[in-house]
Amino acid sequence: MLLHTRKTVGFTTEEIRQGGIRTGFALETLTGGLRAVLAHVDFTGTPRVGRYGVDLGVMERLALPPLRSAATEPVPGTLVLIDELGRMELACSAFQDTVRRLFETEIDIVATVHAKSDPFTDALKHRAGVELVQVTRANRDALPETLAARLEYP
Repeated sequence: MLLHTRKTVGFTTEEIRQGGIRTGFALETLTGGLRAVLAHVDFTGTPRVGRYGVDLGVMERLALPPLRSAATEPVPGTLVLIDELGRMELACSAFQDTVRRLFETEIDIVATVHAKSDPFTDALKHRAGVELVQVTRANRDALPETLAARLEYP
């Protein structure tokens, strides 16, 4: 973790690949390192995002508890990291509600957001105080350290 002076909560998602082919996505919490498969081609039922079935229970069990805590009892200096505000995660209405509440606090939030237009994420992008940083091939490798330096407390 690049930030050493901030309490950081949230989650990241990572591709699951088998034989070089993407078959799903795993979610991992920043606190506790809990990890589970969020979406997979073998998951049946709904919701579906493209060819992936999404396990909303993973959002409920892993992603939401620390985010809800940060939203309901904000602690000064806390940083929330959300990777990502994408279609799979947004399929969970409780996640949307929690993110909405987080954006109403004074907590610093770093979130990756899909580029496609979506009413929920479009509204967040247009909130006062939100700064958008486009991730490109040219900046993506240096971006974590750049953002960490801006968010680190002295």
